[in-house]
Amino acid sequence: MQDYRGAVRPDPSEPRLDVRVRRPRPRAIVLLLHGGQQTSQEPVRDRHASWWRMAMLARALRRTARRERWEVRLLQNAVRGWNDPRDPSPVRAARWALERLAHEAPGTPVVLVGHSMGGRTACRVADDDAVLGVVGLAPWLPQGEPATALRGKALRVLHGTADRWTSSAASRSFVDRCRAVGVDATWTALPDAGHFMFRRVGTWNAFVEDSVLDLVGPSDHAPTRDPEIP
Repeated sequence: MQDYRGAVRPDPSEPRLDVRVRRPRPRAIVLLLHGGQQTSQEPVRDRHASWWRMAMLARALRRTARRERWEVRLLQNAVRGWNDPRDPSPVRAARWALERLAHEAPGTPVVLVGHSMGGRTACRVADDDAVLGVVGLAPWLPQGEPATALRGKALRVLHGTADRWTSSAASRSFVDRCRAVGVDATWTALPDAGHFMFRRVGTWNAFVEDSVLDLVGPSDHAPTRDPEIP
């Protein structure tokens, strides 16, 4: 397969991996994973809010990514649903993306950033050797979700307290279980924020930027934050 920038994939039964920021010899790759539905075989399209919200996040990261030499990739799943609990569709897609990144940029560390179902996906595939850690945005982490893939990795979660789609209490419980098995895990509440990250957009974006900087470390030649413009 090839990279596509918002184009229709040639085979709708396959995932698509877009390059949103390309850097020669990147210090790290930020892989964005979008949300979806518990059950659906509908193909993912660019018009779906779950995908384009992550596309907007990729856009917000461009300046810092260029400065810090991060490459930013956005995975588009083949279908919208989690579907078979024994073999979830987005987990297969994320494994495919990580295999491809390992082929294209061997040895380059990866930070997974997932919203909603994408956060659950990220936590499932965090055991990949290249993954440094996971940034979860309002992640769907139901009771009983395994934490074993995060051993030896880091987890940073931000969850709105007014989320009616995924449970902030459940994601906090998951973080507590991760800590119990030695994961470097933090949970942060975003008061009165809902699920879809349409409000307080700058706060969601800044959390991702700061978390990736924390996991990767700042480059030697640049400040950790751009100076504020009056």
